[in-house]
Amino acid sequence: MSSGLTTELAPTMQVTMPRLTLLFLCALLAAAAQRGAVDAVISDGLQVGFYSKTCPEAEGTVSDVVNSEMKMDRTIAPGLIRIFFHDCFITGCDASLLLDETPTGEVPEKESSANSFTLHGLRTIDVAKQTIEAMCPRTVSCADILAFAARDAAVAAGLPSYEVAAGRRDGERSNKDDLPGNFPVPGHRVPRLTELFSQRGLSQEDLVVLSGAHSIGGAHCFMFTNRLYRFSNDSDVDPTMDREFAKRLRQMCPPPMPDDDPEQSTKVSFDERTSDKLDNSYYAELLAGRGLLTSDNALIEDPQTRATVEQFAGDDALWQQKFAESMQKVGALDVLLGPDQGQVRQNCRLVNSMQQPGRPVRPTRKKPRWPFLGNPFADMIHGFFRGFH
Repeated sequence: MSSGLTTELAPTMQVTMPRLTLLFLCALLAAAAQRGAVDAVISDGLQVGFYSKTCPEAEGTVSDVVNSEMKMDRTIAPGLIRIFFHDCFITGCDASLLLDETPTGEVPEKESSANSFTLHGLRTIDVAKQTIEAMCPRTVSCADILAFAARDAAVAAGLPSYEVAAGRRDGERSNKDDLPGNFPVPGHRVPRLTELFSQRGLSQEDLVVLSGAHSIGGAHCFMFTNRLYRFSNDSDVDPTMDREFAKRLRQMCPPPMPDDDPEQSTKVSFDERTSDKLDNSYYAELLAGRGLLTSDNALIEDPQTRATVEQFAGDDALWQQKFAESMQKVGALDVLLGPDQGQVRQNCRLVNSMQQPGRPVRPTRKKPRWPFLGNPFADMIHGFFRGFH
């Protein structure tokens, strides 16, 4: 996924997003007038309509921002869903993935090879936060904004709307070292994926349901060329992959080379048929041998998950209902609640103590872009297909 790291608003936004611009300017005028991953706990302390009195326009504002951004870039939808999942799966839904740096100097989750340049939609969260902060200062957490945005992205991509309970607080730590061994990667198969989901309080059905998010978005070639070249001693291409599909992929994705730049790797849609619509076609594509990732194809190789894939392939309404329910479960993972936990960040990229005027500037420490020694492509392949172990 292309990078969304810039915080500046594009000059053309005033033309292409009149509603958002008006809302944003009015908000600014109003403002001027005034840890390591462990087994997860799904909290029931969140509340639907949490901001109904303190910031009643919060959810509507996030929806406006998401829809306005998606008018310019439809790939915002899978990007936001992915950011939400990646944030919640490690240390809980605490917006730790949004931090650019930490008070203690750890390299944040954002810089992990599971995230890095593949994160797309960060600017959308920035716009939503800036707008809401001007309307309701220090009230709406970044973690809640991300949860609302993921829901709105799914709805804009075709899912029926669903409720999102709120009340999350923002975390104050982020460490990319929390990811190795605790996060699902494209090279994992069902037993390992099921184990990781179980550790986070999620079921094997949740695994299959949430994998359906791959009906939109795509993957860079380096994430699946292991299935296209030198697959085994007996076959260059994964024999379970549809032949014509594999042929098309090989035309788009040349054999990997040691000096390849991952950021320049071609991106391929997960679902050729309805790549912009969040629906159950992902499951039909899997059954036809047209899944991209090893972890996608693994769902039809395991008899238990295959049965669920077949069920969802034949019932879009059922999958949509299950997807909303699973997203609600993810949104309740290890949340911080109440004034004694976390904070409400003023800027989603920094904890509040790092935003105070006059704060001494911490010397910038040179950090490696990739977590392992060697060239970037080899590092990325190692990270994805060795599961960060």
